Amino acid sequence: MQLNLNRIRNHELRNRIVEPEEAATWISDGMTLGLSGFTRAGDVKAIPQALVKRAETESFKVNIYTGASMGPDVDKYFSEAGIINKRLPFQAEPIMRKQINQGNMHFIDQHLSQTCEWVRADVLPAIDYAILEAVSITEEGYIIPSTSVGNSQIFAEKAKAIIIEINTAQPEWLEGIHDIYDPGEQGSRKPIPLERPDDRIGEIGIKVDLDKVKGIVFSNKLDSASTIVPPDEETVIMANHLLNFLRAEIKAGRLTKQLAPLQSGIGTVANAVFHGFLHSEFNDLEVYSEVLQDAVFDLMDAGKIKFASGCSITLSEKAMDNLLVNFENYVDKLVLRPQEISNHPEIIRRMGLISINTALEMDIYGNVNSTHVCGTNMMNGIGGSGDFARNARYGIFVTKSIAKDGKISSIVPFVSHIDHTEHDVDVVVTEQGYADLRGLAPRERVGVIIENCAHPMYRKQLWDYYTEALTRGGQTPHILEKAFSWHTNYQTKGTMLMEEKEYAEMNN
Repeated sequence: MQLNLNRIRNHELRNRIVEPEEAATWISDGMTLGLSGFTRAGDVKAIPQALVKRAETESFKVNIYTGASMGPDVDKYFSEAGIINKRLPFQAEPIMRKQINQGNMHFIDQHLSQTCEWVRADVLPAIDYAILEAVSITEEGYIIPSTSVGNSQIFAEKAKAIIIEINTAQPEWLEGIHDIYDPGEQGSRKPIPLERPDDRIGEIGIKVDLDKVKGIVFSNKLDSASTIVPPDEETVIMANHLLNFLRAEIKAGRLTKQLAPLQSGIGTVANAVFHGFLHSEFNDLEVYSEVLQDAVFDLMDAGKIKFASGCSITLSEKAMDNLLVNFENYVDKLVLRPQEISNHPEIIRRMGLISINTALEMDIYGNVNSTHVCGTNMMNGIGGSGDFARNARYGIFVTKSIAKDGKISSIVPFVSHIDHTEHDVDVVVTEQGYADLRGLAPRERVGVIIENCAHPMYRKQLWDYYTEALTRGGQTPHILEKAFSWHTNYQTKGTMLMEEKEYAEMNN
């Protein structure tokens, strides 16, 4: 590969350039690696490929810390090679998911704002190598990240050694859009001086101890494209329900027409619902989020969003091509921060965000499951949804009311795993409608959720469950021996939907 030495402006570091295969030999069995990358963006690519190649002839396992999910160059191929012992804090790769659920790999599902704190406090095993993708290294020795920041700063600070991967496919204009701020040690840190999404409070890159930089490799490959799909009829309807809720808040005097800074979680549904702002009356919007997806750039193109702060840029192939060609339209409207800042509770609460995240299922009292299918099988992870839901002005969760052609109801009597308790969920939205749960006691929420959000084919079944549960009493009435009957029915019969005769027999 042709080297572009202009990307390494600190001449002291130019003599540390090595091939990825050589750098991979420095990593041995049992080591812990801190890799750059956040939701397929800014992840290292050459060294992971070299490690996978090594695994063809050597047996070894390593612990992998990242910002969030990685592209197939890491999560998929590492999983296939069987070289991961423990992975944290988030993943979204089907093969890795299978390995986790089969017990072949340990996975720590963690709020994304907290990984830095664990690393900083030496709670986790020490990082042997921080391996970080960059677009360049400045004269002063700042590492300029590429399309994400993630946990790269704390990995560089705490790692015993650093390997930098200069990716020449990533555009050099990314230099200047980062704002790297270190809050410092808990117990001695000061308030984070960030008040608006467009504030800048840190450095242009990651300042490191140059003596820790053991090697620099070059790569030339763009990020893996996002797997999100365009909005469909149901997500368009969901978006309209969300917009109607916001209009009601404006009418009540709790919001202005400029709303409040918006946050949207990763994934197709959240992106599609966010896309609904495109044809709304709302303008001059601001975004303070973790992942900036296609919808954000579509809204910028339409003049709807004036500024967006995030942790990563994760786009479909078409959207990334547009960004690369028309970058001058976006550079003064973007900033990328470390995830402990993009997801920090202090900032989320201060700005009063409107937070929109995706649920797998929710129950009749407002508890939300974001992570586990039927209570046991990991899907992706909690990600940043907990950081935002608990601390935002509005903790909003969206999901389609049914899945698997109606065999699964997303509204159930009791969620099979709780990621977000009823205390953190303000509004739930499906294609059926929205339920504003604020100010409602548990028994008051039931009817609002069933009538506004559950699919009609499941409403009677939900009411029958709740009516029977009322005979048991309690703040949140349940029939414990039947609370998960919907899930067991799906596992044994392939559907949550019960015929009236079947439900009657169950009640006798």
